Amino acid sequence: MDVLAFYGLLALTTLPPLVPNSGLLVTAGVLASQGDAFLPLILLVVAGSAFLGDLLMYLVARRFGGPVRDWMRRRPRRRALLEWTSRSIQRYGLPFVIGVRFLPSGRIVGALASGVLGYPLRNFATGAGVAEAMWATYSVGLGYIGSAAAGDPLYAAGIGIGVSCVVAAVGSAVQRAARRRSVRVPPGESGESESGGPRNGEEEAARHARPSGRR
Repeated sequence: MDVLAFYGLLALTTLPPLVPNSGLLVTAGVLASQGDAFLPLILLVVAGSAFLGDLLMYLVARRFGGPVRDWMRRRPRRRALLEWTSRSIQRYGLPFVIGVRFLPSGRIVGALASGVLGYPLRNFATGAGVAEAMWATYSVGLGYIGSAAAGDPLYAAGIGIGVSCVVAAVGSAVQRAARRRSVRVPPGESGESESGGPRNGEEEAARHARPSGRR
């Protein structure tokens, strides 16, 4: 495959969420270790395209908060994720925006919840930028270090994909535990009131996110 086409493929598979490309990222690290691709450019393309995708999701959720919230609430799992993520963003702020990226579906729900809540754009962009830089380094680094240590590209790719699967499994376990806890939380402590509407904290954040119409 042409080198430029490979960089383009990295960007196209990283920009949208839910596209499984962990094997491709590990392969990119292996190619960089062998000198067939430029490692800094790979990291820039991967982190940059992922950051752009995060920013687009955030802006859509901030602009269309009501429909996005309704879509997230249609299924119990999405509803629980939205409530838990919203509470955690309000409580922990930037560290959670960074950390949620590494949980399954965390990239999507973190960006959407931040947009719905009206979390400040500058803070979200900072958190997303740090998170995607860390994620790109980790994902590509598995292939790069594995290839340099093992000397066998196929063996290195297998190790990298295996480690990615283990990390994903651990993240899924953490996410399930948080979701169960969210279901057990009494209505008065959840992200919503008993009537099903957003609580005061979410309403306040959304109110500050919308222009008041006054000059």
